[in-house]
Amino acid sequence: MTTSKQISGRAPNGASTIYQGKDGRWHGRVTMGVRDNGKPDRRHVERKTRAEVTRAVRELERQRDSGRVRKAGRAWTVEQWLTHWLDDIAALSVRYKTLVGYRTDVMRHLVPGLGAHRIDKLEPEHIEKLYGRMIRSGLAAGTVHHAHRTLRASLSEAVKRKHVALNVAMVARPPRLDDEEIEPLTVDEARRLLTVAGKRTNAARWAVALTLGLRQGEALGLRWPLVDLTARKLRVRHGLQRRTWQHGCSDPHQCGARYHKTTPCKPGCRRHKLTCPTPCPTDCTDHARWCPLRQGGGLVLDDVKSKAGRRTIAIPGPLIDLLRAHREVQAQERLTAGSLWEDHGYVFAQPNGRPIDPKADHQAWKDLLEEAGVREARLHDARHTAATMLLVLNVGTRAVMDMMGWSSPSMAARYQHVTNDLRHDIADSLGGLFWGTTQAEKEN
Repeated sequence: MTTSKQISGRAPNGASTIYQGKDGRWHGRVTMGVRDNGKPDRRHVERKTRAEVTRAVRELERQRDSGRVRKAGRAWTVEQWLTHWLDDIAALSVRYKTLVGYRTDVMRHLVPGLGAHRIDKLEPEHIEKLYGRMIRSGLAAGTVHHAHRTLRASLSEAVKRKHVALNVAMVARPPRLDDEEIEPLTVDEARRLLTVAGKRTNAARWAVALTLGLRQGEALGLRWPLVDLTARKLRVRHGLQRRTWQHGCSDPHQCGARYHKTTPCKPGCRRHKLTCPTPCPTDCTDHARWCPLRQGGGLVLDDVKSKAGRRTIAIPGPLIDLLRAHREVQAQERLTAGSLWEDHGYVFAQPNGRPIDPKADHQAWKDLLEEAGVREARLHDARHTAATMLLVLNVGTRAVMDMMGWSSPSMAARYQHVTNDLRHDIADSLGGLFWGTTQAEKEN
């Protein structure tokens, strides 16, 4: 590094320079590389003292030498970058549900909380203060973590494209997230559910969930051409999901005018169970579900989200019988519906052949739990139950991954749980090993 006061004449090409201007302030210029047009990328910093500008110049040189150089030009704001990343990068590379989650985080939390910052001036403390405000507003720690992952993903892309030198979201600390304690259903509880389900339409739906561990979308998206009852196998290829409607009109703002929320809820609002929605922006283009020309929404059959999810599963004998009986009931429903029947080929369908809405399916699960006298459990806990039963049966991890549609063995730790029955079996085995008898034998 050279200074204009130390060396007379011109400094070598590319060398950093420090000099004092006529205004008395100190200036530094550092060559960081080459611009897109081929000209040198020469950065300028200005400080009050020589020591300050020297530190700034050395920091730029350190960034240059480590390869962490921000692009030349005025830095974007966080709002500009997140909007660009969301609409022009993520929208082309991630799945629909992932994009919906990103959009919610960006528009509801990240832009209102951080959007005015320049992306290269964003600090971990700015992010942590936002997380604190979110927690104090009543949002769950899981919601904050979801926003944190979205911000981290977007800034990682900004680093790759050299808009910033460092992903500060990797430094910021989100609030502590307590691990959710999941207790899979016991064998007795699962049997009681299957017994009660046998009296209902779509009884095989719950047997598929509890024994094969299909995700809700995979079960509701299952079609008869992919089920071979003779060969005792089914293929998982698609999932049913609900997508948000999009406006098909020329003026989305005016189309949804009567549904715009213009004022915040009053204190003590009882209409909303969690947090009250914020008022719509002045240029709101939401409320597409009311658009007479709406498009792209509703129930959509989509490919499963991963290569591992495309799998073939062998069907247990009793479930074969249930599916055959279910197909006969569905054939009778087809005759009853007549011209109203819509032939989409779904294994589990409404009486008119149309797909089952995930909300209705979830409510049917809740009703089933209540009628069977089984404790409260999420529908997704049926998948945890199926995975845990494979652990009880001592099925190898590789076979479990194949059946459940996992690409990583680490998923087994999330879905397979050591139950009380399994703990007792282990205790009995230890008793038999050391004392030659088990607790059950003593009680008998």
